[in-house]
Amino acid sequence: MVFQGGYIPAPPFYSILKGYFRLKSGSDGVFVAKEKRKYWIILGLFIFFVYIFVAAEPIPLETVLLPRWLSSLESDYSTFLGDDTPLSEDYLVPFKLGNRFGYVDTKGQFTINQVMKGTVSLSDEGWSEFEAIPEPVSIRSPAGEELTLIEGGRGYPLFLDGKILLVGEQQNSLSLVNELGELLWTYDFAAPLTSIDAGAGLILTGSLDGTVELLDSSGKRVFFFEPGGSRLSVIAGCRISRDGSRIAIVSGYDDQRFLMLERFGDSYKVAYHEFLEDGFRHAVHIAFVDNDNRVAFERQGGLGIYEVETRRSLKVPLLGTIRALDEMGSHGLLFVITANSGDVSSYSDSPMRGREKTLAAIRLPGVIVMQAPFRSETAFLSRRGQELYVGGGMTLASFELEKR
Repeated sequence: MVFQGGYIPAPPFYSILKGYFRLKSGSDGVFVAKEKRKYWIILGLFIFFVYIFVAAEPIPLETVLLPRWLSSLESDYSTFLGDDTPLSEDYLVPFKLGNRFGYVDTKGQFTINQVMKGTVSLSDEGWSEFEAIPEPVSIRSPAGEELTLIEGGRGYPLFLDGKILLVGEQQNSLSLVNELGELLWTYDFAAPLTSIDAGAGLILTGSLDGTVELLDSSGKRVFFFEPGGSRLSVIAGCRISRDGSRIAIVSGYDDQRFLMLERFGDSYKVAYHEFLEDGFRHAVHIAFVDNDNRVAFERQGGLGIYEVETRRSLKVPLLGTIRALDEMGSHGLLFVITANSGDVSSYSDSPMRGREKTLAAIRLPGVIVMQAPFRSETAFLSRRGQELYVGGGMTLASFELEKR
């Protein structure tokens, strides 16, 4: 989904930051206009960092968030906030924030940073931008080079588990595409798809009619399941574990349910199910986290966390609706961004309305250890091991989790 625009107001301690930069510049005498502009860009980037993290309730002392860099999507300018020592592993982080998308490296430098002209599908390996129903479909690398041109099918590209998939124009078919852009197979569904995931060489799908299907690498259906138990049996979200041994599902409206299926022989059986609150009439966030030892899923009033070993579920209360979810949850911490949907009557006629967001850190199994409010129409969150990437407005930030 694309969110337009973005706004981050100056925090109450804006004057403190201005004073800091005056001291820095004053020690060097008179600056030319270009140098002043440079510091104002840095100041704007610092506002985003301080607003989110200085005023936050801290993570316990054994774990701290160390700022690494801030990068402006508008100016392409980045600055280091702490140690500028390169990470041992260099990689690119794909992002979509507001009306922009692209890739940023571990030093805060963009390989791609451009305005969206249509719908964008992207992954670590490649991306595609298209309007309406593209024909042909161009797949490009994180550097912008064309990798593949799909000419034999009409639909929307999707990147999962190292695969290129093509969702049919009516969203009721799925094709696997090879590196040459050729369609290897196509599978037709009885209803439009609402959720797709892949892992362990398998492709998992959920449909509007409430069915879950599992396809193998040749496009053959190997499992079929209908959760039922609700007045409307739509699949709101489904995920498969990396080893393919478990399937997590959020299904139905009125009543909505969470189900965990585990593999038994050549099939899967329900190992756990739970009726949720009122539920949502939209696709929900759901992910296997903590090395597949837990499942985090969106539920009314917060986040559900299911523990695989004990087959138990708990609820972490959160205000608002989930806008972004850390799909790793490694090292005992899970991050989430929520958008406030509560009473904002004081801002009812203000552009602030709908921009109140919170970055929260949850220490597993389910204790909130940090909550940091900020204002932005847009939000981005990604995680790579000990590295956390957060975005709001026109700014991306990188932080490193370190134990002390």
